Amino acid sequence: MYLLYLDDSGSVGNQNDRHIVLAGIAIFERQAYWLQTGLDRLAETLARRLGGMDPSRLEFHGNPIRSGRGLWRELGREEQRSVIVDALLTARALRGEWELFGVVVDKSALCANEPTDPTEYAFAQVCSRFDQFLARLRRKRKNQRGLIILDKSSQETRLQTLATEFRTFGHRWGVTRNLVDVPLFVDSRATRLIQYADLVSYALWRKFEHDDPEFFDAISDFFDREDGIVHGLHHYRNRQDGYCDCPGCVSRSS
Repeated sequence: MYLLYLDDSGSVGNQNDRHIVLAGIAIFERQAYWLQTGLDRLAETLARRLGGMDPSRLEFHGNPIRSGRGLWRELGREEQRSVIVDALLTARALRGEWELFGVVVDKSALCANEPTDPTEYAFAQVCSRFDQFLARLRRKRKNQRGLIILDKSSQETRLQTLATEFRTFGHRWGVTRNLVDVPLFVDSRATRLIQYADLVSYALWRKFEHDDPEFFDAISDFFDREDGIVHGLHHYRNRQDGYCDCPGCVSRSS
């Protein structure tokens, strides 16, 4: 089974946010332990740097780290940014199969073209792309099912309602065929994999909302792809805005 851990960035209701993001990591079940272990080891190293505190008190969330809030204020600005990059690169040590998935929605572009809630659009896109990834595995005789896991704080958005409707109504492109159940919500304090999803979402947020590609550049090659086409990263934008250099747009521009 593949587990897709997701988190969101940006707010539909905040007019200052131009984008919303839903992103995370799809990982084979036996690899989840190793990603958790890698992040735990990084937390232990940082805990020693921060005076020998309990590593479990350190949670990897992009915005607090970069902003130097709470425990992270003890680190310098460059160290704070380095923590995010190091945590994102933890997945490189995994030996099994894993992929990143992310959807970035320009709210004004979507609302101008479709009467669709941006959160609903992003959620449907991620569900569909994860389901298609599992279908590709089945065609290769690697029969796997999938389960989507979200940070329970996302219930403050429409994701909670959409997850409830998921089993009965499917998504806008049809009913998924390879997922075992409705998405689950968990506390990010209980699993570092949701924290990793937070960092992926934040990396996309910084690139598209603030033109800050540092974190995204560390993971830009990790999104699901096949035959040169990047399926795991979808960027909904106004085409009149010109060229976009993200892998999702570039791989489909020719």
